[in-house]
Amino acid sequence: MSDTSDNGARTRPDPATEAFVAHRRLLFTVAYQLLGSAADAEDVLQETWLKWSEVDLATVENRRAYLVRIATRQALMQLRTLGRRKESYVGPWLPEPLLTAPDVAEDVALADSVSMSMMLVLETLGSLERAVFVLREVFALDYDEIAEAVGRSADAVRQIARRARTHVAARRPRGIVSAAENRAALGAFQRAVQTGDLQGLFDILAPDVVALNDGGGIRHAAVRPVVGAGKVVRLYASGIAKVGADLVFEPVDINGGPALLLRLDGEIDGIVTMRVEDGLVTGLYYVRNPEKLTRVDKAITMAR
Repeated sequence: MSDTSDNGARTRPDPATEAFVAHRRLLFTVAYQLLGSAADAEDVLQETWLKWSEVDLATVENRRAYLVRIATRQALMQLRTLGRRKESYVGPWLPEPLLTAPDVAEDVALADSVSMSMMLVLETLGSLERAVFVLREVFALDYDEIAEAVGRSADAVRQIARRARTHVAARRPRGIVSAAENRAALGAFQRAVQTGDLQGLFDILAPDVVALNDGGGIRHAAVRPVVGAGKVVRLYASGIAKVGADLVFEPVDINGGPALLLRLDGEIDGIVTMRVEDGLVTGLYYVRNPEKLTRVDKAITMAR
């Protein structure tokens, strides 16, 4: 947003706009990691801009930290509304998948933090713990800055951060899986579905694999988690029989890592991502809700 003078020369935007634009990708990433919804994250950005535009910049020492504080507070308020929507959601709720630019994958820590498997771990935290964990572990804010953002003392934030780290460590994938390992698992899944090779599908699944299918009540999907390799194979066997060769697979980068975009009769049917540990698939995630597939055709750049 910039002005044009009478002689046509472009002038720099005002300082408030300049600061907001400079940190917009960061603010979106913060909001998305707290909410798991790009649409809600965009709403947070709008509210953040409105609050920021009213701030006296002369009183702000660290504009980045101040903007993150506003966005965090707005996201925490938005979480209450989102929580009510989840309570009435039909079937498993998965984060909204985002087609991400290559530079997201190049930042290994950022890619891990926005991966579908990590976003699902964050879903198991309370809203305050989630905010503290994300701001500390992903964005490296100091405890005083986080305390300002969440309205707690720095000592309380340290305790919350310790609890959150312990909680996440017990649930996150063991180690960061390489993109090559993820692609190999996705490729095996694709071959099994395309050829009807159910044994090949069974061979890549961990015995206790969990499949989550998010149709949101709009598209057909299992309304409960499907647990166990045998049950998961049977679930996908029925789908394979119905769609056959009409299902087209496109390798894409979703949330900073390899994924498959599935098209049926030329239309986007869903996004498949996986959690891979020790060479086997322990989590299989299929987002089919069309309301969550609006940001898989144009790459989004995130930032820390």
